Amino acid sequence: MQELPDCLYEGNQPTLITPLSPTPNHSLYLSNLDDHHFLRFSIKYLYLFQKSISPLTLKDSLSRVLVDFYPFAGRIRVSDEGSKLEVDCNGEGAVFAEAFMDITCQDFVQLSPKPNKSWRKLLFKVQAQSFLDIPPLVIQVTYLRCGGMILCTAINHCLCDGIGTSQFLHAWAHATTSQAHLPTRPFHSRHVLDPRNPPRVTHSHPGFTRTTTVDKSSTFDISKYLQSQPLAPATLTFNQSHLLRLKKTCAPSLKCTTFEALAANTWRSWAQSLDLPMTMLVKLLFSVNMRKRLTPELPQGYYGNGFVLACAESKVQDLVNGNIYHAVKSIQEAKSRITDEYVRSTIDLLEDKTVKTDVSCSLVISQWAKLGLEELDLGGGKPMYMGPLTSDIYCLFLPVASDNDAIRVQMSLPEEVVKRLEYCMVKFLDGKDNEDENSRAC
Repeated sequence: MQELPDCLYEGNQPTLITPLSPTPNHSLYLSNLDDHHFLRFSIKYLYLFQKSISPLTLKDSLSRVLVDFYPFAGRIRVSDEGSKLEVDCNGEGAVFAEAFMDITCQDFVQLSPKPNKSWRKLLFKVQAQSFLDIPPLVIQVTYLRCGGMILCTAINHCLCDGIGTSQFLHAWAHATTSQAHLPTRPFHSRHVLDPRNPPRVTHSHPGFTRTTTVDKSSTFDISKYLQSQPLAPATLTFNQSHLLRLKKTCAPSLKCTTFEALAANTWRSWAQSLDLPMTMLVKLLFSVNMRKRLTPELPQGYYGNGFVLACAESKVQDLVNGNIYHAVKSIQEAKSRITDEYVRSTIDLLEDKTVKTDVSCSLVISQWAKLGLEELDLGGGKPMYMGPLTSDIYCLFLPVASDNDAIRVQMSLPEEVVKRLEYCMVKFLDGKDNEDENSRAC
């Protein structure tokens, strides 16, 4: 795997793109689902397009779409209360950089088949003292020697979730290719998700813990261990045939969705490849869209984080013994708990700022497939490739640009663990247990 060459910037880069017409100037309240520490990062996408669009066209359409998505032209700040974040909708502008890299689309695919540190060159680095000082929307378009382009975006997770990022990107594409109004306009008010007064935590929330409490029963913090190691990305693509075979390992006794089967297989393989103690309790945290689970449902176009993390729990021995049935059942039970009252209880729980997401013994899965991200067309055709700019210990289920029915699983682990994970993940395709070092680990 070779590093990408440096980007060449011309003139004064980057520029600030402001909304084309005046927008509301106010402080935008962020809900407790937007404003907690687990989401204080930017969602970073990388798109590879075979045909480029001129920077003037892209900046013009961005300026127009920012009229509706005006919080992206604002700045995040701490509210006067001192404990909550809010958006200062001041119209300052989104960051837009344009560059050139002396490679072709094919060079990119062949040089760097997986995310690596040199990919970071493709997104302009904003000099900032903290995450809060980085503008909510940063974009870089890098033009390639072959006439293609790479689009990288950094979208502040406190403003929206994966569904929201897709909604924005498709709105930008719509503005690039059409003068018509948006089919769905964003609904920015978060007050439909206000906490109750007084807060009422009516459910247990095993996906969260308090920073003031120490769990003495857990002696091994998986997250801290992984963060302390040199990591390498693991990437596996499952086509429709693979996914059907995986689902059949639960049939006929248990019907399940593709997500449930793949998440169960990933969780189980993760625990096996890390060689965790059999008696250890491990968790799977995964996002569940709750827009239609509330009573009443969230307004159409709701623009904020509209998900909660479901939490499945299992002893390692129950997870890894037998097939994926136990893991699937645990995931289904976790999903079924996401009701209107559960969501309200979560919002009230997060009023306590000592509460944080418990990642110490958890695998976190984020679903990017099925959001339409790979369908983005800015006027030159759909992308050759779509994925994250970086790879992390958190697991992503990604779309495959060339196959709408396939899903790419990606996460970073220590190099020696990556090989075991990749083996364990595809072991269901092999009817026999191969007697080698990897099979004994799985």
